[in-house]
Amino acid sequence: RMASSQEIQDSDAILAIESRGFIFGSAIAFHSCKPMVVARKPNKLPGKLIMRKYDLEYGSNTLTIQKKSIEKYNKFNIVDDVLATGGTAKCVSDLIISAGKKVTGYSMVVELKELNGRKNLKEPVNSQLLIWDMYYISPKEPAVNPTAQKKLNSRRSLGRELTINLNWVIWPCA
Repeated sequence: RMASSQEIQDSDAILAIESRGFIFGSAIAFHSCKPMVVARKPNKLPGKLIMRKYDLEYGSNTLTIQKKSIEKYNKFNIVDDVLATGGTAKCVSDLIISAGKKVTGYSMVVELKELNGRKNLKEPVNSQLLIWDMYYISPKEPAVNPTAQKKLNSRRSLGRELTINLNWVIWPCA
């Protein structure tokens, strides 16, 4: 389903973000018959690189792309596993644009709507799962509802422990 979006079809190549983006990016590249380029953290790629530093919720990081890997292509679809604040996707987009290339859109597996990362991205975002509501619980604090505690099955750390109840808040995108 991800490989059939118009933004994927309009791209020349798939640009997958380290590291879980590689899993989805390779499948999308295979099914759409397009090459895949990778954006990686520093000191992981050989050759001449373009790089950009970006801020995270808990610090900063840098992403790099091999110059030679994007030479033949003009339009890229950016693939990653999670869209939270949009900082990582925007960093990769800025890298591509600074090289004189175009971004056709973003393909995300999960989007955390409450963090509004989409507002930082100009091109269309296609997310497979939208998480609309998030709530915090401390490891020492019991869940509001004991049944809810048993259903909690996905966690992502954002400074504090952020727990997402997948049974209540994920809606498949139509």
